[in-house]
Amino acid sequence: MQITDISAYPLRCELERPFSYSQKWFTHRTALLVKITTDDGTVGWGDVFCHDAGPALAVLIERTYAPLLKGRNPLDIAVLWDMIYNWTKDYGQKGLTTAALSGIDIALWDIFGKTTGLPISQLLGGAFRDRVQGYATGLYRVQSDDVLNHLVEEARGYVEQGFRAVKMKVGFGVQEDIRCVRAIRQAIGHGIDLMVDANHAYDVPSAIRLGRVLEEVGVAWFEEPVSPEDIEGYCAVRQALDIPIAGGEAEFTRYGFRRFVCAGAVDIVQPDICIAGGISEGIKIADLARTWHVRCLPHVWGTAVGLAASLHYIAALPDTPPSLNPQPMVLELDQTEHALRHITKEPIRFENGFVHVPDGPGLGVEVDESRLMPYLID
Repeated sequence: MQITDISAYPLRCELERPFSYSQKWFTHRTALLVKITTDDGTVGWGDVFCHDAGPALAVLIERTYAPLLKGRNPLDIAVLWDMIYNWTKDYGQKGLTTAALSGIDIALWDIFGKTTGLPISQLLGGAFRDRVQGYATGLYRVQSDDVLNHLVEEARGYVEQGFRAVKMKVGFGVQEDIRCVRAIRQAIGHGIDLMVDANHAYDVPSAIRLGRVLEEVGVAWFEEPVSPEDIEGYCAVRQALDIPIAGGEAEFTRYGFRRFVCAGAVDIVQPDICIAGGISEGIKIADLARTWHVRCLPHVWGTAVGLAASLHYIAALPDTPPSLNPQPMVLELDQTEHALRHITKEPIRFENGFVHVPDGPGLGVEVDESRLMPYLID
């Protein structure tokens, strides 16, 4: 069995209604899919989390990585991961090179599953769960004459859909954040988990000031309170607050997460397997976290391919700590407008607040290539 072709699909779709988080406004959504084909016709798909860098990464994948991979056995996943990582190691231990590697790795796992007839979670050692509680990621900012009312109505809508947990964006000024967080908590009640995500908008004193109010409101975790480079800042915030601190979506590989975990910077690590090194590296990151008794809950903000990969990943992670009544594994379900999310022939099933792990071979989802064509970037 040999790899015969590797193609990258940079995609873009315009939004009907732009939205923002603490760092920028989104007027469009993008995606980058990786397709690997073997000599027996087996096809594997991967997803890369890279915002507007898709066209650049498509060139990297097709002109640098593809020549290295063609003719190789796609089931040699660990061997190929090390080869690619070391090929760009002198200038690419983080960032776009690792993001591209992530998409390739996911596609190889998809091929492995299709070749064996097994879902990826089985190949990873077995599924601890066949469904995962989903939490709605939304509550971004939009242009509105009444921002607070818009957020409140959106939050209530998620509860009506069956979500038992929601995550909102903060980072718009401490007092503004306090006003909005209190309003959302009142709107959804205390029986629904509420998480907040600052997307590293604050310095340490501001994050702590906001965090003390978040403690009063009873949030489940405070995500990316400070810059991802500021490990010492994370530690200071964590030491000052009683609520769990989460982070890691902007980190790469086990080497980057080693700093986070060993420094005691977070209670929850959030690798995005579509950027941090793929499923292969995601398992190593989770093992590292578990060794230090830190929870691992992946960041997810891509297409159905990335969501399926993340479901298999989280299904294969043991509870940390193990218990008869463990803290539930929860999976991020992006609720923002995103036409590129719906690219598979069958949707991933969400019922009564839970999302089901696909049980078909590989990722358990099939990409409908006809749905990609209207959004392909020339």
